[in-house]
Amino acid sequence: MEYIYSAMVLHAAGKPVTEDSIAGILKSAGVEPDAARIKALTASLEGINIDEAIASAMMTAAPAAAAAAPAAGEPKKEEKKKEEKKKEEAVSEEEAAAGLSALFG
Repeated sequence: MEYIYSAMVLHAAGKPVTEDSIAGILKSAGVEPDAARIKALTASLEGINIDEAIASAMMTAAPAAAAAAPAAGEPKKEEKKKEEKKKEEAVSEEEAAAGLSALFG
């Protein structure tokens, strides 16, 4: 991820995304750059409009997040089962305590 982040930093700063500039950012962050990974990244970004890629990624993520929001509001069946089990455990503990108090009066 640090390789992609360094490319994004360079792009945001208006600098060219080159192998040397990515290596420089990584070195300044204390990361030992891997030349093969840098070469692969610059090759994959060749001919890509980064602004358009970011915009399309944001548009794709927004509807997915909106669709997930209502589902997050209602509790899941597993959570309901866990709550019911905790209630049952609490009742059985109370019964056990009542039984012990009857024994030791």
